[in-house]
Amino acid sequence: MVRAIGRMDVMFPGSSDRQAHPLRTPLAASPTPDRDADTDVQQDVRADEMLWVEPPYRVLIHNDDVTTFEFVIHMLQSIFRLSAAEAEEVAVITHIVGIALVCVRPQGEAEQLVNKAIFAARMEGFPLMLTGEPDI
Repeated sequence: MVRAIGRMDVMFPGSSDRQAHPLRTPLAASPTPDRDADTDVQQDVRADEMLWVEPPYRVLIHNDDVTTFEFVIHMLQSIFRLSAAEAEEVAVITHIVGIALVCVRPQGEAEQLVNKAIFAARMEGFPLMLTGEPDI
């Protein structure tokens, strides 16, 4: 589910009436002056910019007895862009506790990263499991 912020005001050129669209909302809308090239008349045109906000998702890595530390650290660095020290810390926590937080990202990005990491693990023959859940 995608959440949006604010309310969308749509202004048509030459119209002073505002109509709110019930399904879309912008982060910010501000009027910007614009010049008509043919008549050289300045018009007030409303520039509506939309920013869709996805809910944050936690990416979790689960321990298993088969996947090697080397693979986990390499995967965390290459797919999740963690530093070597961060990747090693996550791997150690996963080994000791059984589960560890890798990162918090927007839902779509988190799901892509989880799928990419699981695919990489399967390609190497490892049963490594990662999951995503809402960050409440």
